[in-house]
Amino acid sequence: MHGLSLHLLCLLLVVGSVWPQSVEEVDDDVTVETEDEEPAQKVPYASPIVPRDAYFTEHFDDPAAFEKRWVHSKAKKDGTDEEIAKYDGEWAIEPLQQYALEGDRGMVLKSRAKHAAISSRLSKPFHFISKPLVVQYEVNLQNGQECGGAYLKLLSDSPDLDPAAFRDKTPYTIMFGPDKCGNDHKLHFIFRHRNPVTGEYEEKHAKRATSQIDTAFSDKATHLYRLVVRPDNSFEIYMDDKVVNSGSLLEDMTPPVNPPKMIDDPSDSKPASWDEREKVPDPDATKPDDWDEEAPAKIVDQDAVRPDGWLEDEPEMVPDPDAEKPADWDTEMDGEWEAPLISNPSCADAPGCGPWSAPTIDNPAYKGKWRAPMIDNPAYKGKWAPRRIENPHYFEDTEPFKMTSIGAVGVELWSMSDNIYFDNVLITDSLVDAQQFMEETFHLKSKKRYSKEAGLFDRFLKYSNERPWLYAVYVIAIGLPLVLVLFFCCSGSAKTDTAAMRKKTDEPEDDDQATGDGEPMAEGEEEEEEQAEGEEEEAREEPKAAGDAANESEETEEQKGSGDEAPATGGEGDAPPASPRRRRPRRE
Repeated sequence: MHGLSLHLLCLLLVVGSVWPQSVEEVDDDVTVETEDEEPAQKVPYASPIVPRDAYFTEHFDDPAAFEKRWVHSKAKKDGTDEEIAKYDGEWAIEPLQQYALEGDRGMVLKSRAKHAAISSRLSKPFHFISKPLVVQYEVNLQNGQECGGAYLKLLSDSPDLDPAAFRDKTPYTIMFGPDKCGNDHKLHFIFRHRNPVTGEYEEKHAKRATSQIDTAFSDKATHLYRLVVRPDNSFEIYMDDKVVNSGSLLEDMTPPVNPPKMIDDPSDSKPASWDEREKVPDPDATKPDDWDEEAPAKIVDQDAVRPDGWLEDEPEMVPDPDAEKPADWDTEMDGEWEAPLISNPSCADAPGCGPWSAPTIDNPAYKGKWRAPMIDNPAYKGKWAPRRIENPHYFEDTEPFKMTSIGAVGVELWSMSDNIYFDNVLITDSLVDAQQFMEETFHLKSKKRYSKEAGLFDRFLKYSNERPWLYAVYVIAIGLPLVLVLFFCCSGSAKTDTAAMRKKTDEPEDDDQATGDGEPMAEGEEEEEEQAEGEEEEAREEPKAAGDAANESEETEEQKGSGDEAPATGGEGDAPPASPRRRRPRRE
């Protein structure tokens, strides 16, 4: 028990040293709020440092700067009723509705079921040459999402680019972000690829995310989305700093960047004489003379007889004798009232009631419609396919990364949900800067929410996941004591159970086990033990000997006296009495 207590004490000390206390710092510079302190500790926030070489940075903390930098679209959507064609969705700069950091604001789409468009020019155009493109921003669907998107459009750079005319037809290079309608949840990555032969642009869609993203549309939490496109044509998509999709621009886009080299000849057609039938009816087969196509599938069983006791004169259903006409029954409107039918009580014990008719059985003469058996088609030529020709529109673009330069970033949406929150937009070529920007923004929001709503177990699990080495500590602190406890408990129980069973049953015990420790007794100890056993035996037999004395008149004086003397312990020259293995007396 002392060892077990020591292990438990060590366990408590280890767990206590790593447990994320409610008032303890979770990270080096950020503390979480507690539920039992008023006022609660706040997560400190300051507008993030703008990366020096970033192409675009926006934290939305300064409403005045936002109005100067962002342009509301004055365009109209083509092919839409005049009443809803305008991009008149309302935008506002405000904090989060829940778990807001003091001083932190975002751009919020306040309108629902309206077209909304807003954009801002980059500090400098991004050219796809030798550096990766890194785009990240935050979204909080504060009222969930029924149908609509929350994606960014990276607008193509050109002399004609006009933010005030931004609409759905405005050329873009990349569209990236979440989108949902019904049960279709997407995280878009679409880029417009220029055909080097025709000069036309075609949208290329990345494959679906390989990880679960559905909860982001309903949990009303802030999520960070990041897209990385590299010069080697690879891409990665992150959600909350975890990769949820990755691939290659050359292999994982639909339709493919490069068209097939060979295609079906569109002018080729199947000849009229081409026979694709593998099997045909045997033309030489004839219907047998005895084949009766008119024979019915079922016939009346001629051998059937009516069961005994069948009540042919009794109907199966009779009017309910207990039914009464409703008081409000109107004969003129409702007709003559009739009691509802119930099963005939007279038929309850009978095999049947009503007119009896013989059942039907399968007709042994039935063969059905005759058809000729199928044989291999001697004229079969196989499945026809058009001949293959070289694709006249074939090209090979080995560097699809070299897209049209980006000159502005915009949000162009139509959503059935309002209060869509955007924040901390960053366009850069440095993953290090993007990671630092995320630490100063998104991670603070996450810790704010985490500190407020996470339960004890969730906090423990999250804390441990952020420090994987703790799992090794748990294994040592919990697993080792558990193994030791099981070892000592199981090893001691066998002896205890054996001894207890011998006490219950008085099972004979070997002399060499008399000491209880599995070792033979010393010679002196054995003699003392035998003498003690004899004395105890003698004490138990005295009352019985006194009671039987009157009935033992033929017993000799020597025999009577033997019961009052102590048994011999074996003196010098005397051989020890031969006796069976002694039974050890029970301890009272």
